[in-house]
Amino acid sequence: MIKPLGGTHAVRRLFRAYRERCAYTAHTWHPYGGGGEQLPKEHARLDQVAARVNEGNLTQAESPQSRRSRIFTALRWAVPNTIPVLTGYLFLGLTYGVLMTTHGFPFWLPIVTALVIYTGSMEFLLVGILSSSFNPLSAFLTAVVVGARHLFYGIAMLGKYRNMGWKKAYLIYTTSDETFSVNYSAHIPQDQHVDRGWFYLWVSFLDQMYWVIGSAVGGLFGSLITVDVRGLDFVMTAMFMVIFLQQWFQDGTSPRRILPDHVCELIGVLGSLAALLVFGPDRFMIPAMVIILAALLAIRRPWERRDKNTEEKR
Repeated sequence: MIKPLGGTHAVRRLFRAYRERCAYTAHTWHPYGGGGEQLPKEHARLDQVAARVNEGNLTQAESPQSRRSRIFTALRWAVPNTIPVLTGYLFLGLTYGVLMTTHGFPFWLPIVTALVIYTGSMEFLLVGILSSSFNPLSAFLTAVVVGARHLFYGIAMLGKYRNMGWKKAYLIYTTSDETFSVNYSAHIPQDQHVDRGWFYLWVSFLDQMYWVIGSAVGGLFGSLITVDVRGLDFVMTAMFMVIFLQQWFQDGTSPRRILPDHVCELIGVLGSLAALLVFGPDRFMIPAMVIILAALLAIRRPWERRDKNTEEKR
């Protein structure tokens, strides 16, 4: 009987050796080219293990050395992917910590909110919410509107975060804009034996730590800053403008294809402007989100049919 094996690498090696000395037919595996006999239970179990290895869902018992190797291999591949997030989060977190302390809040508050809330845009808005009169309904609606985009992040990551076990809760909690972008678009090399779950976990953990460290530095040293900090809260607006422009240039720059290449961006801009003109600057956020969501749902099916026809023509 085949016992639990010591890690993914051992399973792969054993399965490859087994395949080399077995002949495949349309119905079963036959050891040494034999035919007609029923597949032994040991061979059936080996096939199940191999299928789980190929799917990346191996949960067999493994040695501590193999587990450590798997974890640190994923870390080694995750760190380079998070360097752009590091540069942005340290500065933004520093700005947030400074903004909190210059508004009279204790140095530890930006650290706690960075750990517990971990929503950059909402944390910047939190400075104004905590500084104004107590209005829990307004704070709740603001948080829902600002975080509504995470609904789409969750839908997009359903397949990638499947079968993550205990890691899944933390992965969901730490899905920020930048973490979603890295985990969704990352190419995880299978030939380097990089564990998918640990890669996603390291990216999420490192990104959050970058934000916490930046907020801690800003909170600790923000009280020492004597310069005028008015306008620092515009940094999030500037960041979203950069993300918007990056997406615009990534989708295409041809003037003749503005509508087909940038329909989503145009819907966002025009929907926001319409809500701003109708509802005013203090109440346009929720109507803008509703308009944008309704417009995107309306064009979804026609857009999918167009993409399908384009692929068939190719």
